[in-house]
Amino acid sequence: MTDQPTPTSVTDDCDHSDGLAARMWCHHDLRTFVETDPARPRSHRALVAEGARVVIFAFDADQELREHSAAFPILLQALSGHLRVTADDQTIDLRPGGLVHMTTRLRHAVTALEPSTLMLTMLDPGAR
Repeated sequence: MTDQPTPTSVTDDCDHSDGLAARMWCHHDLRTFVETDPARPRSHRALVAEGARVVIFAFDADQELREHSAAFPILLQALSGHLRVTADDQTIDLRPGGLVHMTTRLRHAVTALEPSTLMLTMLDPGAR
């Protein structure tokens, strides 16, 4: 059996003063990363790193992203609320804990059935 180092304490901060920022990134509550706007869905890029681009969307009830496509495969995850995702003649109710994968250029739309936060991960091999 190999001796594994054990942490002496567990912290809840993301201190990258040791130079790990280029290799590891964290944010403890992406649900609060973007505030809702009653006029339209809002988004903010959370991360661009090796192989991935992450964007957080905040929706008020009944707001939508009309049908569009992405240049890369994507993952959609509900962080809060209740979203309806429509693609390829299918409709999926997406709630926290759910995950949707879509292939490149698949046309899709997203509608918030209540105030919601969505995490979009674009699997972009050129992202750095």
